[in-house]
Amino acid sequence: MHSKKSADSKVEMTELVLPNDTNFYGNLMGGRLMYWMDVAAAMAAWKHCNAPCVTASVDNISFVSPIKLGNVVHIEAKVSRAFNTSMEIHLKVWGEDYTQQYKYQSNEAYFTFVALDPNGKPRKVPELIPETEDDKKLYDGALRRRQLRLILAKKMKPADATELKALFDNAS
Repeated sequence: MHSKKSADSKVEMTELVLPNDTNFYGNLMGGRLMYWMDVAAAMAAWKHCNAPCVTASVDNISFVSPIKLGNVVHIEAKVSRAFNTSMEIHLKVWGEDYTQQYKYQSNEAYFTFVALDPNGKPRKVPELIPETEDDKKLYDGALRRRQLRLILAKKMKPADATELKALFDNAS
């Protein structure tokens, strides 16, 4: 199994916000955006491991700016780190108003996907090679985010979270 670069998994998805996608205030519904983000993340995960993948977790999604009816949504997804059978996918979302000609940040999130073998069981994924400075920052932070996810899911004891403990031990 060959290692892969972050850029190899990059997916860019574009959607137009139509009336059926909006709430009472004319803003894109959060659930619709999360659906599109999940699709983009799944494609990035699949590109990385060449196998079907399923969503294991979604980190906090904070909405910085609403995306309005008639605007365009741009979603960028790519693998930020690969573990044994799981991958962390980093997503960035922008809205774009073609009429006023400006692009604005909407949100950012991390999704975790697990690769599956033909029997539906988790399978090993290729290692990830970070190339750019941004890739390296995302890669370095991924282990801390993973440990936090595992603690919150009660799959890891806080005392075993070595990366998180190192953050706090160095804070003094």
